[in-house]
Amino acid sequence: MIIKKLSLYNFKNHSEKKFEFSPQINCFVGNNGAGKTNILDALHYLSVGKSFLGNTDLNNIKREEDFFTIDAEVQHEDSEDIIRITQPKEAKKVIKKNDKSYDRMADHIGYLPSVMISPYDSNLISDSGESRRKFLDSMISQTDSEYLFDLIQYQKTIQQRNALLKYFAKNRIWDKDSLEIYDSPITQFGTKIFKKRKEFVEQLNPIVQNFYQIISGGKETVSVIYESHLLEKSFEELLKENIDRDRMLTYTSKGIHKDDLLFEMDHVLIKKIGSQGQQKSFLISLKLAQMSLVKELTNKTPILLLDDIFDKLDDTRVSQLIELVNKESFGQIFITDTHRERTESVVKKINEESIIFEI
Repeated sequence: MIIKKLSLYNFKNHSEKKFEFSPQINCFVGNNGAGKTNILDALHYLSVGKSFLGNTDLNNIKREEDFFTIDAEVQHEDSEDIIRITQPKEAKKVIKKNDKSYDRMADHIGYLPSVMISPYDSNLISDSGESRRKFLDSMISQTDSEYLFDLIQYQKTIQQRNALLKYFAKNRIWDKDSLEIYDSPITQFGTKIFKKRKEFVEQLNPIVQNFYQIISGGKETVSVIYESHLLEKSFEELLKENIDRDRMLTYTSKGIHKDDLLFEMDHVLIKKIGSQGQQKSFLISLKLAQMSLVKELTNKTPILLLDDIFDKLDDTRVSQLIELVNKESFGQIFITDTHRERTESVVKKINEESIIFEI
């Protein structure tokens, strides 16, 4: 998959911007605050329909404007598509492919897979399990069209069950039969999600380990381990055994909404013993493994978005990273940096077809 052209209208700080891209490496250079990361965010929108920075859609409309639009021309094998994302201030976001709106946003996920490497990745190591669950869900959603649907249905049902538990507590009543209505859909969707997460992590782990050895040359061994209540008991058992606890807490205390990924080095959490360099190498290995697995499972080459990596890694390591990505045929790459000369010296050595855009 190659993004040939991109047009932005009223997106964040860009009133109007148009680009024609190289199929290989594209760099956006300029001062801090110029809007380089915003362009990567627009490319991320094309992939998954939302900001990687966690901003709400309305907050991405340029100040004092009424809408934003992202247009792109995407080439794959022997055809081209026009993708348009529009967010008006007073209406729902619309995503269209060749002028036809999607019935469900989930139907677009996976069309243009992407992987982002950014300074915010360190949160995956330091934050709570929620950020790692979101990361896992995002990876799988790009490879499995039904996964996101199952996840949405599961989350809705859990919210309804929790609301009923809170209602019981507030009104000092208890109706076990009413609560058990939710057991079947929670078990159905939750078990499907569990199986897919488990299988995905089992495939991901050896690829992470391989890339870590290439990038770091380290003697230590890293691992990605899936942690879930369902590894020990079925969902039916979890719901039955914890019904009194859930009644007291007024929420569903066990299930796949509590899953986590453990990032380990030599069987200890990497956040406890890993140096900054080791953690950076692990995160890059994780993202490259994501690219490799998405490519393997979908037969589509993800676009790679590299945000401010020169500020986080030394030039030698950046060169190694880009060379590795180029060698692995990972496809189209987009890079942001504050120094044109630095960017040019690295990317031109690797690929003459690279384009540098001044922002």
